[in-house]
Amino acid sequence: MSCDHNCDNCSEKCSEQSGGIEKERLHELSKVKKVIGVISGKGGVGKSLVTSLMAVACQRRGYRAAILDADVTGPSIPRAFGIKGHAYGDESAVLALESAFGTQIMSVNFLLENETDPVVWRGPVIAGMVKNFWTQVVWKDVDFMFVDMPPGTGDVPLTVMQSLPLAGVIVVTTPQDLVEMIVKKAVKMAELLKIPVLGFVENMAYFKCPNCGEKHRIFGESKAEKIRKETGKIVEELPMDPAISALSDQGKIELIEDNPLSILADEVEKLLK
Repeated sequence: MSCDHNCDNCSEKCSEQSGGIEKERLHELSKVKKVIGVISGKGGVGKSLVTSLMAVACQRRGYRAAILDADVTGPSIPRAFGIKGHAYGDESAVLALESAFGTQIMSVNFLLENETDPVVWRGPVIAGMVKNFWTQVVWKDVDFMFVDMPPGTGDVPLTVMQSLPLAGVIVVTTPQDLVEMIVKKAVKMAELLKIPVLGFVENMAYFKCPNCGEKHRIFGESKAEKIRKETGKIVEELPMDPAISALSDQGKIELIEDNPLSILADEVEKLLK
């Protein structure tokens, strides 16, 4: 009766928040302040890397960060953070696992007997699992949760965008024209669902020669400036850096020294301020 139609600070569950589809409720023992989706219309562009770097950036700033790994058929977040093992809990709740530096993570790999076991499920089942990660997992006092989404505009991305209270999305792309075209589909999907785009990350933007320092645009000229002019949003360029790749492979992404996504982290930080 007293609704002012401003959903930003509202804890009520109603259809207005998602265009007629009710948001899923967190577990009663959970607390999550802001949820940010990491999306792209194309696979293999680096969403998991961007998700990891954003969580690390927030954790370094003194915030409590978490990652909901919604890429159920291709989970790579646990490997980047060096987490192995199984989630534990009972019929009432499951506990998220924590990295060495306190990042809370939930991934389907924590539910499999072996991390290499394939998840051969149809779309609705995968979407249901993602909902369970939100409603049945205990997330402890999280300031920023990043949702690593699978590519495309199908069941799982749609489920996340409609069912979770996203404060915004980060869009990941690469310099190729083909990728740019496909990524625009994901951007338009977010716009249709009235979810703000916080910024863009152009991954694999260049390779910096370790000897002379020259930047080589291996996948073509950067589209960063074009995206800035068209959208007015922040666009970070993420280089092809063997050091970052090595840290991810070794499960030590939290040890990165100079996070290349610091400007985007500034933008995300504003959500709490």
